[in-house]
Amino acid sequence: MKKKNIIITSTVILVVIIVTALFFLKSSPKDGLKLETATITVGKLSTTVTATGTIEPITSVTVGTQVSGKVAKIYVDYNSVVKKGQVLAEIDRTTLETEYKTQELGVKSAKVQYDYQKKNYERQRQLHDQKLISETDYETAKYNYETAESAYQQNISNLQKAKTNLDYATIYSPIDGVVLSRAVEEGQTVAASFSTPTLFTIARDLTKMQVVANVDEADIGNVSNGQRVTFTVDAYPNDVFDGTVTQVRLNPTTTSNVVTYQVIVNAPNPKLKLKPGLTANITIFTMEKENVKTLTNKALNFKPDTFSLTKAGYTISDKAGQANETQKTVWVKKGKNLEKTNITVGETDGINTEIVSGLTPDDEVVTEMSEMTKADKKASASTESSPFMPKHPGANQKSKTTAK
Repeated sequence: MKKKNIIITSTVILVVIIVTALFFLKSSPKDGLKLETATITVGKLSTTVTATGTIEPITSVTVGTQVSGKVAKIYVDYNSVVKKGQVLAEIDRTTLETEYKTQELGVKSAKVQYDYQKKNYERQRQLHDQKLISETDYETAKYNYETAESAYQQNISNLQKAKTNLDYATIYSPIDGVVLSRAVEEGQTVAASFSTPTLFTIARDLTKMQVVANVDEADIGNVSNGQRVTFTVDAYPNDVFDGTVTQVRLNPTTTSNVVTYQVIVNAPNPKLKLKPGLTANITIFTMEKENVKTLTNKALNFKPDTFSLTKAGYTISDKAGQANETQKTVWVKKGKNLEKTNITVGETDGINTEIVSGLTPDDEVVTEMSEMTKADKKASASTESSPFMPKHPGANQKSKTTAK
């Protein structure tokens, strides 16, 4: 009896072991593998470069003085609207007028001397032709005439210079625009001996501004003329301004071993919100495509675990062959079959990639494979129901996550 009980107990234990092993070998893989899929979508694809810059007028002119003296009169101030040729200021003319009169007298004196020496030379030349005077007397007369002529021409030049300096005492606006800055006061003395002192800075048209942005060397290769730009300024944090790249300057700037290039962006300013000197945070759209087919990059990076998939009951179909340089490989799920598919791709924004050909809107492309969690198993189990029980509305909708 004791031996019989031992046999029965051993048999029961063996049956339990076999049933348990069969359960884990068959059921565990079925309940433990999860495939996530995605389909192509139609939308916008873009890449951007960000940078900071400064708002500046497209054209600004610094107005200075070419003569020294005391500022006698100023006719404009900050923000004054001026026209081309309008008088901005005047330098005291007393010294300049004295110099002009002195040069006038010098010209008159040189003219008298020149006329005398000219007549004398003509007489001496006639006598020399008749051999009535010596060669020395003729050459002396010619020398005095040419010297007087040079002195006369020199005095005329000095008079013209004095006249020009006198004219420079009146400062005119070279363009139509707005006075951005005024660097002098009435009564202040300016010296133009070594350099031209700046009196005013005038911007041509503040309704047309530009952003001078510094773009990092790592990004400059993607920037080109005509690209769309949006930017913000701290003065109007809720406003987004639009612009266009008009110039990529080749001259580099190196600051603390960081190399940047200046990019010029036109910035229409019809409401005059943008003021010179504001800091702009710009976004350059280096690539933009509308209404293109895209697929998440996760699908392009997916590599199937053949062993786990086969164990879970999937078949692997690898008939696509080797992808070329413009192609990528994805895995399309068709029921219990995973098909390797070569697709032609275009641009990418780092998250999604343009699909040129190789996929249809209904293709379910595998993006990820993972073990099911307890929550996944519970949710999967809760969806199973008797074929005789009424189904929940929407139960026939296709799920993007498949478990085996």
